[in-house]
Amino acid sequence: MKTTNVTTPMPAAIVDGVLKKFQISDLNEATIREVVSIVNDIEEECGEKFIRMEMGVPGLKPSQVGTDAEIEALRKGVASDYPMLEGIKPLKKEASRFVKAFIDLDVSPEGCIPTVGSMQGSYANFLVAGQLDEKKDTILFIDPGFPVQKQQLAVLGYNYESFDVYEYRGKALRAKLESYFSQGHISSVIYSNPNNPSWVCFNEEELQIIGELATQYDVIVFEDLAYFAMDFRKDLSQPFEAPYQASVGKYTDNYVLMISSSKAFSYAGQRTGMACISDKLYHRFYPNLEKRFGVGKYGQVLVTRILYALSSGTCHSAQYALAAIFKAACDGDYNFLADLEEYKERGHLMKALFLKYGFELIYDKDMDEPLADGFYFTIRYPGMTGGQLLGELMYYGISAITLGKTGSHQEGLRACVSQTSKERFTELETRLRAFQEHHS
Repeated sequence: MKTTNVTTPMPAAIVDGVLKKFQISDLNEATIREVVSIVNDIEEECGEKFIRMEMGVPGLKPSQVGTDAEIEALRKGVASDYPMLEGIKPLKKEASRFVKAFIDLDVSPEGCIPTVGSMQGSYANFLVAGQLDEKKDTILFIDPGFPVQKQQLAVLGYNYESFDVYEYRGKALRAKLESYFSQGHISSVIYSNPNNPSWVCFNEEELQIIGELATQYDVIVFEDLAYFAMDFRKDLSQPFEAPYQASVGKYTDNYVLMISSSKAFSYAGQRTGMACISDKLYHRFYPNLEKRFGVGKYGQVLVTRILYALSSGTCHSAQYALAAIFKAACDGDYNFLADLEEYKERGHLMKALFLKYGFELIYDKDMDEPLADGFYFTIRYPGMTGGQLLGELMYYGISAITLGKTGSHQEGLRACVSQTSKERFTELETRLRAFQEHHS
């Protein structure tokens, strides 16, 4: 460790003590929540605040449209009523409209199902996908990706495989995917777009490849749209007008879209998301599901067997909030992307600071196009593994997560911009300057 015998923003003795307490020999193995706990303890002991980049939480005020609608729903007494498992009708209607307005896909209201955040959406759909066909017992991750989704499979006891898409962009994606699908054991595939943590975005060619192969090999695609329309290189804010949020739904009927309210609408605390299932998949009958659950239709199993068992529905009042948000966006009364431009500006400025002080970007291009500035970016420092870099940055009051936990084969860190306001950029620069001086 190069911080020996130098003064760092966070006292070395305190950082050493906290890291020793957690007994994590390699921070490359630390989970997001473990990093959060480590940083919390260091802050508490030394009284100084970190530049926190480890947790992907909203850094903006929640949608006022949603807040007002939820308050009104609570005043009307919905808190005393159980919500319908399949969701309230206004939300299902407006979710279907939203998918049409911003993705240009036709998904019936029946297949638009509220979930307790996209986390529950992925968990429930994973559970169903693993029961469709006894021969298809594995879920494939196009990495890097959200680490907790693999944890969900560990809880379920399901198999998964993964590959880092870093070297398989464009046409190269076809052969790589087919090498898995052709074995006949893959039930489903999942990716995020824009991607957490790399912020790369699949283009139409790549989505077409995924869709065509999904149809050919009868694989379900789970498209995680947690950062809906946040590719700020294009204006995706106008309802029912191109350009639209890119989606695999243009190229296959085997899809589930997971739309989160957390980032796009800064409504994370109410744990409300949508699983929007293609009409064909929603109504598809699987003999293996009937054998296991007594009913065989994908959508029916998801709603009446799985979601019923998991949570008996999604927060009643929050459904009214999301319905109002979708309606206002579709009507052109609420440009939800206008507020999110703040993330773009922070990303641009924070990247520049890290580059200025000797760091390098890892995922820096979408094919031949520069990567968008947005919610996340990825960094490395010459000569250090991701775990070493995270450990060193702790002494300088800067936190992140390692890319190793996301399935990436690259050595470095994922940095999230949401918790660092522009008022703290001078402080960030001071800490980065000290880091470079002590590590050059």
